[in-house]
Amino acid sequence: MCDYSLMAIPNRLAVSGEDLIVHRFAVGAIGLASPFDIQARKECRKTQGLWIRLKDLFAQDEKIPAICIPPGARLIVRDIPRDLQRTFSLRNDMEEAIFTQQTATADDYRDAFRFNNGTEVLLQRLAEGQRVRVLSVSSSEDWEPQPEYRVPMRMA
Repeated sequence: MCDYSLMAIPNRLAVSGEDLIVHRFAVGAIGLASPFDIQARKECRKTQGLWIRLKDLFAQDEKIPAICIPPGARLIVRDIPRDLQRTFSLRNDMEEAIFTQQTATADDYRDAFRFNNGTEVLLQRLAEGQRVRVLSVSSSEDWEPQPEYRVPMRMA
């Protein structure tokens, strides 16, 4: 759900309809963050003195929460760079995807996007600043109830 959620980064669950930004966190991991949180942090840094900014830089005290996406969530990935479009045979710079988790790689990153053409791209491969819109955090909309199995009653 969140490769970077176990590290020292505050985090929260995504909300349907939310717009997110691909962001590099202070620990080096690439993840998703709210554009409002990123902007608020930039504004806060502008008002801080030099010593506080230096301390903040070296302490890597990340104030921007990571946004966690559950597997099965539907997303629109925007601003896909041309090199990624070519590498993964994506048709446009904006594609719908399902959030998934792969088997852990050597880098221990598992969060990925499965595009309509079946290609899976690790979140770590996306470019900083790319936009992602959360269409649905639950795959339950695609869920169809199965008929209930009932034991026939015996007549006495």
